[in-house]
Amino acid sequence: MNHYVDYILEQAQKLLAIDSPSGFTGAVSDYLMEEYRRLGYSPQKTVKGGVLADLGGDGNALMLLAHVDTLGAMVAEIKSDGRLRLTPIGGLNANNVEAENCTVYAMDGKTYEGTIQLADASIHVNKSYNDTARTFDSVELVLDEPVSSKDDVKKLGIMTGCYVCPQPRTRITASGYIKSRYLDDKLSTAILLGYAKYVKEENVVLPRKVWQHATVFEEVGHGGCASIPSDVTELLSVDMGCVGSGLECTERQVSICVKDSRGPYHHDVVKALIKAAQDHGIDYAADVYPFYGSDADAALAAGIDARHGLIGPGVYASHGYERSHRDGAENTLRLLQAYVG
Repeated sequence: MNHYVDYILEQAQKLLAIDSPSGFTGAVSDYLMEEYRRLGYSPQKTVKGGVLADLGGDGNALMLLAHVDTLGAMVAEIKSDGRLRLTPIGGLNANNVEAENCTVYAMDGKTYEGTIQLADASIHVNKSYNDTARTFDSVELVLDEPVSSKDDVKKLGIMTGCYVCPQPRTRITASGYIKSRYLDDKLSTAILLGYAKYVKEENVVLPRKVWQHATVFEEVGHGGCASIPSDVTELLSVDMGCVGSGLECTERQVSICVKDSRGPYHHDVVKALIKAAQDHGIDYAADVYPFYGSDADAALAAGIDARHGLIGPGVYASHGYERSHRDGAENTLRLLQAYVG
């Protein structure tokens, strides 16, 4: 098992190192295509840019979904002083990106570094520093280039619509914790790769057809809405498990979601997941997520006729500087093995 968990953490680090906010996922999709091929599969890329892989098996098809797109930002305006006003992509929150280093992608492919700061960020000068609400109207991106006007910035190839990616700052501690932006959902994408590796290396005879789908627009709500093969009768999102007040899950467990903002998950799927965890001694928690939606939810909203469920490793500080643990990744992999085959 350690062999597969080590691979998962290795792949998570590689995925986290590739910037991929929603709409800017070409590089990470190409990486996934290459990795699935290296594992011995024949993946295909969807029109939207997601990656589909057929793991084998016959009948009663199950699709495992994880999303490889992340939060991010985009240039909304170049100010007269050369600073950049940003618009968030997905649920990026100005409170937890202040003072974060970022990569700015110019339209010609060049990259530049900058920092998201409160406008007039010097506390020794700005008497309203402590009282100013952090929003994308009050913070701005300061380019680390000698620019002082709109024209200076435009000469760099930066314009409205350029992507801005806060750096992930990935760390794995000696005690097994993994800390990074964008564990939602690159950690679970790595877990799907780990499961695909397990199926191939162990010559697993799957009891039903199994697909994997790495979606690329989950953070903006429509990642799982399309590219569902017609034989799929069940959808299982493998996404971050919520950790926080009123919930039982920790970063070292696998979370089984019974209900999120869009409603309950299919009761038969939830019961079967819980039974699989209990029968195999897997450390799990069942929770209600109060502010959440998944690719499986999106697929059903789009009219897909399938049962659905949601599991994932516990992740703390979601949409901020997130934290999970290798045990959470291992328990999620073990649940996939127990539930799927």
